[in-house]
Amino acid sequence: MQCVSYKAMTTSMDGNHAAAYAMKQINPDVVAAYPITPVTYLMEAFTQYVADGQIDTEMILVESEHSAMSACVGAAACGTRAMTASASQGLALMHEVLYNASGMRLPIVIIVGNRALSAPLSIHCDHSDSMAERDSGFIMIYAKDAQEVYDLTLQAFPIAEHKKVRTPIMICMDGLETTHTIQPLELLDDQKVKTLLGENNPFQSLLDSKNPITYGAAVKPDYYFEHRRNQLEGMMQAGSVIKEVGTAYGKLSGRDYSEPIVVSGPEKAKYAVIMIGSFAGTFETYLPELSDEVSLLRVRQYRPFPTEKLLKILKDYEKVAVLDRTSPAGNSGGPLFTDVVTALQGTGIKARNYIYGLGGRTLLKENVEQVVEDFSKKTPTLQFLNLRD
Repeated sequence: MQCVSYKAMTTSMDGNHAAAYAMKQINPDVVAAYPITPVTYLMEAFTQYVADGQIDTEMILVESEHSAMSACVGAAACGTRAMTASASQGLALMHEVLYNASGMRLPIVIIVGNRALSAPLSIHCDHSDSMAERDSGFIMIYAKDAQEVYDLTLQAFPIAEHKKVRTPIMICMDGLETTHTIQPLELLDDQKVKTLLGENNPFQSLLDSKNPITYGAAVKPDYYFEHRRNQLEGMMQAGSVIKEVGTAYGKLSGRDYSEPIVVSGPEKAKYAVIMIGSFAGTFETYLPELSDEVSLLRVRQYRPFPTEKLLKILKDYEKVAVLDRTSPAGNSGGPLFTDVVTALQGTGIKARNYIYGLGGRTLLKENVEQVVEDFSKKTPTLQFLNLRD
């Protein structure tokens, strides 16, 4: 596989190559991987950069996704910048180690190509894999397209390494729809990336023999609670740091990422549709011809959940429709819906939940029409879009 080296320019790439190129510009110290569809050739492309001598990353090919994240934990604990990528069952196999990474406050970056969890086996997109890890202590940011994949990957380390945060981060893109779709892309030159990243200045390193430390120690009930509270404080500080880094990135690139929620549609509307990921583009395409009373809110920053920003946007709305791309699994609604309803407590704003796009099912124009039309009707709180009879 040939990987072209680009200078600052406008080009075309799919999400996988956009992520791989961003990783090349970052030049992380360690990348550990056990490639899995749909991010297999992300790692193939990145490995080619290493093989061609364009970067000096230590590339570790391990025997499982569990080992990939474990290697990243060890590398990050030693003070290096460590990255990996995964999806679906691979991310699920990392589950145990994700909690180790966040509990140790290690600024690891993982790129996730969202893919449905088995069974039945599917290589197509939904958000069941990353949503299953929403409580693992990782910052979670969802990209809409290849441009956002590139931009968000470059911002990941400045966010995760910040002294107020020191928390691992997950950059998510929709499998096949974003990972494999070629789109226009604007790239930064290497010097701008270096300016953004700065020098790696690890907080504490296992290799610092003059200041010996322990990672992952056993604790009893008298201190476990305090560890978790401190970890939460780092997560809650991440929102302001994401805004700070997104603003700085905007000055470098002309593309501002300071807002956790991207709003499109009329400025003053009665209703709002809230969703995550690439199908927000589909919804955005059809919405103007369907209604001038509906706005679209795309949640880009999912963890920490931007409750304050959401309430500020929705203060004058009457109803919201939340679209989840993962099944509720026995709950009253999907995970995004649950977070939104929790945020809306006491506001009087009514919320309805739609499940869509599972296993790569397409979101059609008539599905968008249904959501818009339902605002003026009495319908069930939980519905499925484009479900076969």
